[in-house]
Amino acid sequence: MKKAVVLLSGGLDSAVTLYLARARGYRCSCLIFDYGQRHRKEIQAAKKIARLTNSDYKVLKISLPWKGSALLDSRIKIPQNTSKIPSTYVPARNIIFLSFALSYAEAAGAKAIFIGAHIRDYSGYPDCRPEFFRAFEKVISSGTKAGVEKKGIKILTPLIDKNKTEIIRVGMRLGVPFAVTWSCYEGGKAPCGKCDSCRFRAQAFREALKNYEN
Repeated sequence: MKKAVVLLSGGLDSAVTLYLARARGYRCSCLIFDYGQRHRKEIQAAKKIARLTNSDYKVLKISLPWKGSALLDSRIKIPQNTSKIPSTYVPARNIIFLSFALSYAEAAGAKAIFIGAHIRDYSGYPDCRPEFFRAFEKVISSGTKAGVEKKGIKILTPLIDKNKTEIIRVGMRLGVPFAVTWSCYEGGKAPCGKCDSCRFRAQAFREALKNYEN
């Protein structure tokens, strides 16, 4: 069976991505990052999702002591309704995560790395754009043994052109346990309902369920 590494955050996008990878016939190994994020509940959510799918998983603890993001520094307020690249942007996060995933995939003989990024309502993060992933594939082809030997490791972004409502519909068809997922940036005991992540999630579920009932 073909192998894949899946970046699993514990949010609904990455959960749907894991279920899609499995539906495509991949044996998945999940990579979960503990990078000092204030919304640490997502780590526990990711573990639960990996276990529910009988997927191997590793929790990788890394340090970003320079912070530079509201997700890493509790003194920075979580933004609401921003039209700019928000303070929840973590500098070069997907470059860092994909680099670890690439090393893992090459060592394990995996042919693909799945990431649940999407551009339709991606909060303005520049490392969630298709051109970024195309550029990273060039790094793989020129800077790894697998790339030089033409064995290939692909970056697969199955949600890249979908919005949150469409992603939820896909997840509903696949039986994704959305109740287990965690999206809130604030890191409290319950979702705040006010941050961009909470608002996108709530609105998308309303639209998805409305259309599902119709």
